[in-house]
Amino acid sequence: MLSAMWTHLLKDMRIEWRSKEAINSMLFFALLVVVLFSLAFDPQGSFARQIAGGVLTVAIMFAAVSALNQAWAREIRHQVLDAQRMAPSPGAEMFLAKVVANFLFVTVVQIVLAPVFVVMYNLHVVGQAWLLAAVLPLGTWALVANGTFFAALSIRSRNRELLLPLILFPIFIPALLAMVQATRVILTGESDPTLWIKLLIGYDIIFTTVSLLLFDVVLHAE
Repeated sequence: MLSAMWTHLLKDMRIEWRSKEAINSMLFFALLVVVLFSLAFDPQGSFARQIAGGVLTVAIMFAAVSALNQAWAREIRHQVLDAQRMAPSPGAEMFLAKVVANFLFVTVVQIVLAPVFVVMYNLHVVGQAWLLAAVLPLGTWALVANGTFFAALSIRSRNRELLLPLILFPIFIPALLAMVQATRVILTGESDPTLWIKLLIGYDIIFTTVSLLLFDVVLHAE
């Protein structure tokens, strides 16, 4: 299974390296949201720390939708998805490869966005800044794991660009709340973010497991 997953992952990484479609679209959209919110609220001091988590999460969430749609749209071209259905391997490894690839793409966008975000919002972390290295990956995994699954579910729909956010965003609300609150608590130093981090871990485990179990049904559905 790991060998098949690695093959799928390398294929997606090579395609993105050549085209830069997903990263460029996500980066442009995320930067646009961050700049617009900065101009609208003129964040300073404690107020900037209060809203920064929400702005960052919303920017990444909306930006990631375009990449999630593109991930499966590539497989539709030239009947690639039909060929993968006939492969003698479970669909779970292809799902994991897509999730890991999308996770890496979103992480690259976050790394590029971070210095711009800090400057635009005049951020100074009061709490334990190192905990952000746990919160952001956990929240990102929750987004891309669900997004990859629901993007595959809606790939045959004519309005998949509209259908994906309609399905994904309500399901993502618990992880969104946990990610925003954990980031706010870390930036402001008001309390301990452990509860929110545990919620993100539990959310990731539950929804990743359910997606792995159900993905073969989605893959072979007409």
